[in-house]
Amino acid sequence: MVDSLTESRGADSAPGIPREPAGGIGGGETAAPLRLTLLGPLRASRDGLPLELGPLKQRLVLAVLLTRPNTPVSLEELTDAVWPDDPPRTARKNLQVYVSTLRRVLDPDDLGRLRHGPGGYVLHLTPQECDTLRFDELARHGDAEMRAGASSRAARTYRQALDLWRHAPFSDLAARADVLRAAVDRQHARRLAVYEAWAEAQLEIGDPGPVADTVDEMVSRHPLRERLRAVQLTALHQVGRRTEALAAYDDCRQLLSRELGLEPGAALQSAYHSLLVDLAPPRPRGAPAGSRLLPPDLSDFTGRTRELDAASEQLDTEGGPPVLVTGAAGAGKTAFAVHVAHRLAARYTDGVVATRLCAEDGSPRPWTSVLAELARSLGCTERLPAGREEAATVWRSWLSGRRILLLLDDAPDAAALGPLLPPSGTTAALVTSRSRLPCLESAHRVELPPLSTEEALDLLGGVIGLPRLTAEPAAAARIAAATDHLPFALRAAGNRLSVLRHMPLAQYADRLEHPLEALDELASGGLGVRARLAAAWARLPVPARASLDALAALPGSSFTLPAAARALGRDGRDAQRALEELIDVGVLPPPSLPEVTAHLAVLPDEVRYELPWLTLLFAREQAAAAGDRC
Repeated sequence: MVDSLTESRGADSAPGIPREPAGGIGGGETAAPLRLTLLGPLRASRDGLPLELGPLKQRLVLAVLLTRPNTPVSLEELTDAVWPDDPPRTARKNLQVYVSTLRRVLDPDDLGRLRHGPGGYVLHLTPQECDTLRFDELARHGDAEMRAGASSRAARTYRQALDLWRHAPFSDLAARADVLRAAVDRQHARRLAVYEAWAEAQLEIGDPGPVADTVDEMVSRHPLRERLRAVQLTALHQVGRRTEALAAYDDCRQLLSRELGLEPGAALQSAYHSLLVDLAPPRPRGAPAGSRLLPPDLSDFTGRTRELDAASEQLDTEGGPPVLVTGAAGAGKTAFAVHVAHRLAARYTDGVVATRLCAEDGSPRPWTSVLAELARSLGCTERLPAGREEAATVWRSWLSGRRILLLLDDAPDAAALGPLLPPSGTTAALVTSRSRLPCLESAHRVELPPLSTEEALDLLGGVIGLPRLTAEPAAAARIAAATDHLPFALRAAGNRLSVLRHMPLAQYADRLEHPLEALDELASGGLGVRARLAAAWARLPVPARASLDALAALPGSSFTLPAAARALGRDGRDAQRALEELIDVGVLPPPSLPEVTAHLAVLPDEVRYELPWLTLLFAREQAAAAGDRC
């Protein structure tokens, strides 16, 4: 009788289940309270917090339901998946118990999300709640944009869909059921088709670089796929790698003959003919000819989809202002900027160059040194005058009309950027800074907040291994919280756990939550969170350092303006200015305001500030050390 009420409801679309908001792809997204991730280990979360999905057989039931969301799945299919050889006599009863438990986990408000009807069980989900449905939705939008002739928009939409893939679908369960293996094969086939559509859109807009950089991996998995081979041939040809393109065609021709007894089809023959007669322009927009001097991109770069799209869209706009990336120490500003630069490198055919504006000790580098380095890297032979304004004029004149992307990392202030920024036109600048640089008025600002819980767990799982993460999801979430969801600290924790392979995640989480042990634990393999915080501390203005020192005496990381005023020994207005200075220099995040109505303002005394946990611990260490010296 566990399911008797549910089975009487029918399988129609359930009232109360949230639907996709109007506005579609371009209307912006809000995080759904429920998220189910299939493109990787089966995982569920609500409001960013992981949900326990129960024992193996219960997770198999959920996985089979997710192979056909919003469609009935029969009891027979569920039984075959859970007990492929010899189901027990209690199989139906056991399935009802599993479904009832899943309903309490996924639908605690009893909105009818998981229902039973004539055809079986139906799990109702929207594209915002399930990554495979979101993948299919984005793919359909991309197809529509291609049909409408909007190749550039289609390429971005297809890329969004492909970025949803983190690992193989159902990677922890697929081997246990034929129905899951079949679903995995369908998903891989769908991904391949979307990749080919994305690659063709990239080639159509004259941007073959990203295709040439990634297509070989796809070809190694699908060597007989002629549409994919045609894309490979064209991309290699257009970026100037003609020898590799010829070798790729010959390899495919021999493979088709040996395996299938066939000659290459029309599309592949056409791509080969274009290669032979060299129809492609000698220097397409996607084939960089200038310097490409960038640090390596992170192979496991995680999250930041919205920020990546915002920065990329702005840098795609010719004549736009510089893009300024800000965030707390350890938020991954440099890694983000490097990832963006690699992503867009093919569009800047005259060069993509990165340089640091501060030395290793945190002191600003002289503008003459930075400008001379940039000029050498890009092949500028103009003589740069000794005067700041005169040198800036010559530099901007040389940049004018060239397609160059400058990555100016770790800007100490707006003045350091003055002689370096390009003129309005085809050259663009991507700047990172710990400070928000309020004097850089024209910049397009991209703030990097901490990672979401889901992103933080993805990053941690990539370092320590997904089986270890999924074995202790609650402890993994505690570790993510104790690192403030900051990529640098998460990598330090992951590296430490990779060494301490014997240690349960819960035990390590206990250490990170201990105020006297956390910073000691976040040091492994050269990744020292304390050292990173010390460098940020040394660069703070003296008044900001004194304010942070005083706030370290507060009992917790969350506080109000009156509490800060008492700790700082100032009146409310002066204390508010001190907190605003800490916000400007990137130490204190802007406060999250509560929801208000149009006729009700938030009083300053009601606003809550949140000092990052690791920053608070370091400030307490500094305060204690100063007390010992006195």
